[in-house]
Amino acid sequence: MENLTKLNLDNYKPLRDVVFESLRKAIVEGSLKPGQRLMEVQLAEQLGVSRTPVREAIRKLELEGFVIMLPRKGAYVADMSVKDIIDVLEVRSALEGLAANLAAERMDEKEVENLKEISESLNVAMEGGNLDEILKKDVEFHQCIFEAAGNKKLTQMINSLWEQVYRFRAGYMSDKNAMIGIKEEHAHLIDAIVSGDGERASKCAKNHIERAEQYMIDKADRI
Repeated sequence: MENLTKLNLDNYKPLRDVVFESLRKAIVEGSLKPGQRLMEVQLAEQLGVSRTPVREAIRKLELEGFVIMLPRKGAYVADMSVKDIIDVLEVRSALEGLAANLAAERMDEKEVENLKEISESLNVAMEGGNLDEILKKDVEFHQCIFEAAGNKKLTQMINSLWEQVYRFRAGYMSDKNAMIGIKEEHAHLIDAIVSGDGERASKCAKNHIERAEQYMIDKADRI
């Protein structure tokens, strides 16, 4: 847990929320790894806070599925089975299909241009094999669509699901065959949105996620 840094305690949020967000970010980005034990005393020392907000944050992380509590053993970063990931992807498929449909109806010219520019940057990152940039630009690409959908509740639900599987995306996004498919799928999705065809945009978004789901199934079969 040496990768954690002291928190900015000038934040206006309650301390337990600041600690929660810091720990969740560390889990999502892989600084805290699946199966790693979360020791209250060590976390409190590294973050520069007392044990109370750390304990409250861990409880909240447990409720959101990022942490599991084992009797007489303590708190551990939750791992996710292939089935868990596929379950999340199935829900994402439905929600992101809706978001793409709404974006096709509501996205303005400026947002379309932004989406195209992000897509170009993502393609460049893929050609250069820069995984950090690939992951960053992929998030920006999809966020652009979610925001254009104009439904904050929908975006919140999708983002929550993204956080649950973010740490497992690196393997998929670094696969050469997957990258070829992602480029094509993004291009089809952009074309549908620009054309204002909500139904086709929804199908493209769902197909995009179903490809990721199939990747996870195939990977599990090879293990």
